[in-house]
Parts: sequence; structure tokens; C-alpha cells
Amino acid sequence: MGPALAASLQLAGHRPVAVSAVSDRSRRRAAELLPDVPVVEPARVLALADLVLLTVPDDALPGLVEGLADTGAVRPGQLLVHTSGRYGVRVLDPARRAGALPLALHPAMTFTGTAVDVQRLAGCSFGVTAPEELRLAAEALVIEMGGEPEWIAEDARPLYHAALALGANHLVTLVAQSMELLRKAGVAAPDRMLGPLLGAALDNALRSGDAALTGPVARGDAGTVAAHVAELRKHAPGTVAGYLAMARTTADRALAHGLLKPELAEDLLGVLAADSTTAADGPRGEE
Repeated sequence: MGPALAASLQLAGHRPVAVSAVSDRSRRRAAELLPDVPVVEPARVLALADLVLLTVPDDALPGLVEGLADTGAVRPGQLLVHTSGRYGVRVLDPARRAGALPLALHPAMTFTGTAVDVQRLAGCSFGVTAPEELRLAAEALVIEMGGEPEWIAEDARPLYHAALALGANHLVTLVAQSMELLRKAGVAAPDRMLGPLLGAALDNALRSGDAALTGPVARGDAGTVAAHVAELRKHAPGTVAGYLAMARTTADRALAHGLLKPELAEDLLGVLAADSTTAADGPRGEE
């Protein structure tokens, strides 16, 4: 994420002066997106830059901030921006006490580490948390990167991040599992088959929410769901628990929104409950 955001700010007129990268992959990404920008230690980045982007994994952020503050690397008046979805600005308190100006700017986007990331920032929403006196600065930076600021309260950051992970990260897992199963079923190009279907489903869901639900669970086709579970147990037992969990959640939402008829829901939920017990017991073996 770091090189992409820096490259985007460079297009807006900012001048990248230094980058810190540890792994070979990180160094390659920096070289591709920020050519001629020197790779230095984190403390040296802070010594050179007026605006610092901390683009590290969530769990590494508190320790990094404390370490930089304890070593005196933070300068008064320096804009210190982290890109964690989980944290607001409170995690930057050690640096704030040293005079830094804290911002939390989290792009709601998946990154590849290539130049395409810069293009994807156009129109991307950013989850923004900032002190009142820095809201204009936060908004300006997001707009310069081509993004749209969405203000998130400090205490709502974990819920905000959980919502994004539920939608985006789990989607990748579901799609990957679906492609594997289609290959087992003999489909030569599962990506081509799924592309239009998933695109339409996503578009419908974003437009209509739960009203877009279709399929055997929403219809209450208990026999079809039972057949699905039996086939998954036979060919891909590792997918059964996820299928059952999503089917139960889908049934609950379909019921709540009047899509699943109550008289059909009983048999369906019975199938899901019975199979859930079997899934919890683990794979069946010979006795």
C-alpha cells in the first residue's frame, strides 16, 4: 500500500524523499512505483519528511509508533499518517505527545503492489479519523489521492474494519472455493463462468441489499441444500462448515425480509441443523 499511496501523492505534486522497505518484495515494489527514491531506515524517513505514511500491518503499528517516539525520531509539526483500518488516531498518541499531527487514512481497497493500485485509488473511499483541527488536512490528502473521505469515529474503527474484512477478504475465499469446485465438476474455465454471475450478484446486492437474495436457501429448497452438502462432504469436506454457516445466515436474513416462506424454512433449517452436527463431529471414518 505504501508505494501506491506515495506515488499517488507524487502525481498530486508532493515530492517523495525517502522510503523504508525491509523484504525483497517491498524493495521491488518501492523501486517500481517510486524509482530514484532512496530506501533508508524508518528513523531516517522521519528525519527527511514533513508527511510520513506508516503503512505497516495492524499488529505492528503500536510498537512502531512507540519505538519512533521513544527514539526521538518524531518532529513537532510533522504529519504522521497511518493506514490501518483497525485503529483511529489514538494509536498515534506517543507521537502526538512528541508534537506530531496524527491522521488515520485507510483506503477501502485491495492492493497488488503494482502500478494498477494507483489507478484504483481514483474514486476509492477512505475511512478517515482525525482530530477536529486536522479534518481539513485529512480531507485534502484523500482528495489529492483521488479518493473520497468517509468519516469514521475513533471507537467505530474496529467495527468499520470488520465490515470490510467480512465483505472483501471472505469474498476472495468464497470465490476461490467456488472455482476449485467448478474445476472438480469439469468446468474448463471457472473464472469465465463465474465472472458474469458474480458481477451481477454484486451489483444487485449493492443496489438492493437482501432483496437481491436468490438460490435454493432463499427459496427454501431443503432437498437441494441437502444434496449440496452431501456432494461437498464427498468431494470437498473442508468447505462444508463454511457452506452451512453461510446457508444458515442466508436463511435467517431471507426469513427476516420475507423472502423465505416460514412453512419452507422449517425443513431447510432442519437440514442445516442436522448437517451442522455432523460437520462438528468431523469427517466420518470406518469403525
